[in-house]
Amino acid sequence: MKLTHVDKEGRARMVDVTEKKETEREAIASGRVKMAKKTYELVKTGYGPKGDIFTVAKIAGIMAAKETHKLIPLCHPLALTHIDVTFDFDDKDGIVNITSTVKTKGQTGVEMEALTCATVTALTIYDMCKAIDKGIELGPFFLLEKSGGKSGRFKRQSI
Repeated sequence: MKLTHVDKEGRARMVDVTEKKETEREAIASGRVKMAKKTYELVKTGYGPKGDIFTVAKIAGIMAAKETHKLIPLCHPLALTHIDVTFDFDDKDGIVNITSTVKTKGQTGVEMEALTCATVTALTIYDMCKAIDKGIELGPFFLLEKSGGKSGRFKRQSI
């Protein structure tokens, strides 16, 4: 298996996408935030010590996706055409599940943008609630699916 971000001498490099075909690309990533039941009940209302938890977290995730190339050194700056963040609640285990969807029409994929979005969304939930629960757990984070480009479609088989 050949790593695309390493040249033949083993040095890091940015992938040259100049000749790649522009296609519609989409990536969906997931992450979770687990907390104590008391914290979860407060979080589920949408408001915590710092205000509107889910609006702030969603905006932070969207902003992070747009800035991924500034955070991950070898990522290309991309013109993203759509970013969304949704939340699902697991009442039994006190977990907020995050799903991020990122789209573009371009020469390289948006997997890193979707993963960055989900991760920063989770970090923001932590930040919004750390005053009442420092034991909040983040993760795992992973790619659920992606489409477009030379490698085509990927769909995670199990979670």
